[in-house]
Amino acid sequence: MAREKSLEERLFAAAVLRRSFELRGQEYAAGFRFVYDGVLRDMGLDDGAVVAFLATHRDEVEKAIGRRQ
Repeated sequence: MAREKSLEERLFAAAVLRRSFELRGQEYAAGFRFVYDGVLRDMGLDDGAVVAFLATHRDEVEKAIGRRQ
């Protein structure tokens, strides 16, 4: 049985997903909304919390998606 992820782990995962789609451009917007909304629902998060997390953890998120070393 998998252990439940902490709130910070869930926020980090959602922030990585959000930032990855942001970098892909507008042509992926519809797909992003569909996937992202489902992830938020499944993880019990809301977009405001993810945006706030991203604002304070941007360097870690960027590093996770290979944007910074």
